[in-house]
Amino acid sequence: MQADCMVAAVQMASEAGEINRNLDNILHMTGQAVKAGAQFVVFPEMALQGYTHSQAKDLAVTADDPAIKQLCRTALNSRITVLVGFAEKSFDVPKPYISQLIAFPDGTAEVYRKVHLGRFEKEWFASGSHFPVFNSKGTSFAVGICWDWHFPEMAGIYSLKGAEILFAPHASLSVSGNRQEIWQHYMGARAYDNSVYLAACNMCGKDRQNRRYSGGATIWGPKGEVLAQSNSDDSSIVYALLSAERINNLRTRERKSMRDSFFLADRKKELYHELLELEIQSGK
Repeated sequence: MQADCMVAAVQMASEAGEINRNLDNILHMTGQAVKAGAQFVVFPEMALQGYTHSQAKDLAVTADDPAIKQLCRTALNSRITVLVGFAEKSFDVPKPYISQLIAFPDGTAEVYRKVHLGRFEKEWFASGSHFPVFNSKGTSFAVGICWDWHFPEMAGIYSLKGAEILFAPHASLSVSGNRQEIWQHYMGARAYDNSVYLAACNMCGKDRQNRRYSGGATIWGPKGEVLAQSNSDDSSIVYALLSAERINNLRTRERKSMRDSFFLADRKKELYHELLELEIQSGK
């Protein structure tokens, strides 16, 4: 990481199908983040269209959609990296992807496509097949969406590829539990085990289908400690200034102290073939 950077994680409500309204909210909250000095701002899974599976195909847009272009112009004009969840239409597959737009400060854009789909999502969405790492102004980062983060191998791959920040947008319903509480079981471990910063955010509020989202926005440091956290049930932004010196010290191969260990440097990858070969053992 070339320099310290300010990260903003947004929890917000998005109404399914109300793209213009959702876009206005995204732009408004991006403006707030810019005023606060943020260089990265991440929004929840499918924040642009609102989370829906049955309507996703009709609501999906390509990277040339006017809403996507508006987000890219905002990133360019504000000199900020904006990460926004959306349902992405592709002419290569019949189903849309659950994607995260990454709009860069130079006006260009890329996408991450959710690799690990929830069981019910597989009927409605196509899954991604790549683990890309991006770079903005000397900071390397990567994205995983919601269900992705239940697979620790993914965070390890990103860290080994050089990612210094991991972004974790969600659209998790309250019926699955309070996301802030659930995250405490594993998100800090993803950061700690892989020596990365991690910023997660979730949808909040209730949609027209009477589904309520638990909200949540938290940023962890590379030793699994909480740097910032939202205590609000409403739309809000949390911020954390991420130290370049700290992550650079941790990510060296040479161990300076046990406190500064980059654990992945000591892994025994030649012994991990079983991870790929073994299947789940059924209960007896």
